[in-house]
Amino acid sequence: MSAPTPSTRGRVLAVTGTSTDVGKTVVTAALAAAARATTVAVCKPVQTGVAPGEPGDLVEVSRLAGDVTTVESYRYPEPLAPDTAARRAGMPLADPAVIVRAVDDLASTHDLTVVEGAGGVLVRLGESATILDVAAETLAPGTDDGVVIVVAPGLGALNHAELTVDAVRARGLRPAGLVIGWWPEEPDLAMRCNRSDLPRITGVRVVGVLPAGAAALDPADFRRTAPSWFDPDWLGGSLDGRPTSLASTSFAQTS
Repeated sequence: MSAPTPSTRGRVLAVTGTSTDVGKTVVTAALAAAARATTVAVCKPVQTGVAPGEPGDLVEVSRLAGDVTTVESYRYPEPLAPDTAARRAGMPLADPAVIVRAVDDLASTHDLTVVEGAGGVLVRLGESATILDVAAETLAPGTDDGVVIVVAPGLGALNHAELTVDAVRARGLRPAGLVIGWWPEEPDLAMRCNRSDLPRITGVRVVGVLPAGAAALDPADFRRTAPSWFDPDWLGGSLDGRPTSLASTSFAQTS
């Protein structure tokens, strides 16, 4: 399999996290809402911890972001790593080829496709495949496609972010930016230092900060406010196709 060429498909962003519960789903919804002027699709390759017929992460994305196409490829009932959940349930393991086809199909008909991984960047989606394997087959080189990394704000963020960025780069993929999840109204010293230090430590810009109360907003307020959570220069380049200013740091310093 090989990644489709830029001329035949829309932009693809893979969203991963430094761990679980860092805000990936709400960041995914915010990206979809910020790109509301384009056709947007969201793919959740593997959903765990949800029984058949129960609402999963994509229901939350649709509630917050509004009119987006959503596709879920696999789901398993227990809240575990996908491969473990599949084995315990006696269900087939996720097939990365099926996931890649789903993403490619969405990218061929939408301006932006956001792919939300499960847990951290090396969590196994199937027998051995991770979100990086999916990204390697679906992100087009030489474009604004890339991997968005959601980082917890507090202690441990620097180590976890650097490990995640290194794993992304080791696969030859472009880290598209860091988004700090669940930023409180009164950040502590470690959080404030992390916000300044993350770009220096990882070499990747902080391109977004998700407020702690974002998921509790009324959906209309969420959609209206979501663009303000991202660096406007990055937002334009990553979601609207305009050139991205890699030198911009004003967002991380002042927002």
